[in-house]
Amino acid sequence: MQIKICGITRRDDAADALAVGANAVGIVFYPGSPRAVTIEQAQEICAAVTGLGVTVGLFVDASAEQVEAVLASVPLHMLQFHGAESPAFCEQFGRPYLKAVAMEEGVDLLRENDRFHSASALLLDSAHDGQFGGTGTTFDWSRILPEVRDRIVLAGGLSADNVANAVAQVRPVAVDVSSGVERSKGIKDRAKIEAFVQAAKAAAQGVCE
Repeated sequence: MQIKICGITRRDDAADALAVGANAVGIVFYPGSPRAVTIEQAQEICAAVTGLGVTVGLFVDASAEQVEAVLASVPLHMLQFHGAESPAFCEQFGRPYLKAVAMEEGVDLLRENDRFHSASALLLDSAHDGQFGGTGTTFDWSRILPEVRDRIVLAGGLSADNVANAVAQVRPVAVDVSSGVERSKGIKDRAKIEAFVQAAKAAAQGVCE
């Protein structure tokens, strides 16, 4: 199982996340987020990601030109789309991508999985009016259908306190955390990241056994 630490705003936080066992770091390019970074900040963060570490750029209803401008300056391995982007839009950049699905009432996961079959995975997040991730709230994990578990990155209100239960119940391919490992918005806490990674990996090992 993979572990992604999202909303990274500082080079040292990216380095810490990978040092304690995370696989990927998420960098937010949505101006409406308190964790949004500049191109210069993103370049510094990416410079700390070495070896098998993965950089993921998060966008919300950006134009193709805005995404391309970021890609021209920032070495992103993967893209993450949190808005109303179409499959064709997500596919055009020549990068693997995650498609976020807000778990609103009535969302049809089978339909979304079929629509975004070209995505590396669906990232399931809590639905919260006007916000796109980083809300610190969970959703009802029992709504996740077994048929799509092998395509799910689980996000939304995860922390070291609940990630083990989440992994045991959902069995996602990856977990994603932002506010659950922070001291303040956009400022990560190495000890919290390490506790989260250890809890997630122990739970994943238990599921495998």
